[in-house]
Amino acid sequence: MERYLGKHSELIYAALRFIAGFLFACHGAQKLFGVLGGQAELSDPEGLTAGIIEFVGGSTIALGLLSSYTAFIASGEMAVAYFKAHTPRGFWPIMNFGELAALYSFLFLFIAARGSGHYSVDALLFKRRL
Repeated sequence: MERYLGKHSELIYAALRFIAGFLFACHGAQKLFGVLGGQAELSDPEGLTAGIIEFVGGSTIALGLLSSYTAFIASGEMAVAYFKAHTPRGFWPIMNFGELAALYSFLFLFIAARGSGHYSVDALLFKRRL
């Protein structure tokens, strides 16, 4: 499969980064603005912090703007969310409903290591081959 899809890996990575960032920003929008079926958590310091990290971080990851830094922070936030909110219900992610937090944590860790990529605002701003 790599033989066929490998030549499109940069574009596929950009799509992965964009979709993951966009969906993460949606979680932040729920917490900050009470939209998309969520409740605003502005009076809760943890909810407010999470909302800011998710909305701003997700947006910048989607755009490919300083993705390594924001993805690293988002990865840490999701690790904290997993251990704080999900592990009290049990160890295994499938049983404690923490699959999404665990997946986001490792996905953002990968994005932090990989960087913004060729199709990103960083590539446009810094005019270098990433």
